Amino acid sequence: MGVITYSQEFKSAIAPSRMFKALILDSQNIIPKIVPEGIKSVEFIEGDGGVGSIKKTNFAESSPIKYTKHKIDALDMDNCYCKYTLIESGVQFDKIDFVVYEVKFVAADGGCVCKMTSEYHAKEGCELKEDDIKQGKDKALGLVKSIEEYLLANPDVCA
Repeated sequence: MGVITYSQEFKSAIAPSRMFKALILDSQNIIPKIVPEGIKSVEFIEGDGGVGSIKKTNFAESSPIKYTKHKIDALDMDNCYCKYTLIESGVQFDKIDFVVYEVKFVAADGGCVCKMTSEYHAKEGCELKEDDIKQGKDKALGLVKSIEEYLLANPDVCA
């Protein structure tokens, strides 16, 4: 089983604690408001949001993926860090067994730098190429940018 790791960073004018709260801690309330055309709902189906909790994201009817389930593996609120694993999806992936994500928000220039790492674990006998995962990477970055725009326009949210 091969593993492909991708890392990306982007700068935001939003403080790390606000981005962390909106994207990780309060995502079940924030994300469906920001992108209702893409995400119908986000809910905890196990746990209360801490380590071991399982979060289910239900996508809009037009999406080829109906839902995803992520398990929270690590959560450090003081350092704005979260590690979680995609454990189930409403679509069968041909080549991907599971995906581990790490997200960290670090203070920088009055805002933050969002550092995201994704480890794509290929199924036995399969080889992953960047094209196999590019769409997921682009959507994740687009979501983070949408959250940033929403928080800029709504300074009291996640304050």
